[in-house]
Amino acid sequence: MGAWRARAWLFGLAGVLVLFDQLTKQLAVNHLAGAEPVRLLGGAVYLTYTTNTGAAFNLGSSYTWVFPIVAFAVMAWISVMAVRLRSGAWALALGLVLGGAVGNLFDRLFREPGPFRGAVVDMVSVFAPDGSVWPVFNLADSVLVVGVILAIWLELTGRRRDGTRAGAEGQS
Repeated sequence: MGAWRARAWLFGLAGVLVLFDQLTKQLAVNHLAGAEPVRLLGGAVYLTYTTNTGAAFNLGSSYTWVFPIVAFAVMAWISVMAVRLRSGAWALALGLVLGGAVGNLFDRLFREPGPFRGAVVDMVSVFAPDGSVWPVFNLADSVLVVGVILAIWLELTGRRRDGTRAGAEGQS
């Protein structure tokens, strides 16, 4: 895959994910805030409205201002990595990470109580309506986790961002 095409996939995917993430969050605000949780799949999944000023498991809720800084650092790192990107798999992984990071960054910047302190909207709970089994999450959280797992797998299997494979230089 060429560099231009890989970058287009990365940034295009991230943009679509941010759009869908913000759309689902606005739907949650409009339809789930103040309402009873919606039970789906026999109680395996619930749609419920909550906000989170911390990270997963509400960790770091006293340090909300740190998360936007981390998101900006991730955005910068991915932008630097994109310069030499020629791998479709890496474009997918980095696009997922970027889309998730930016989706939650928008909440941190533009939701109450204000810039760098905003609470992230979460709405998906598994196995319990209150997040007691697993933390309530959103689309951005999901794609971010999947992207990180994919990136770790690509790294561990020797796939490089330029499309080559580690250890394959002298092989025919």
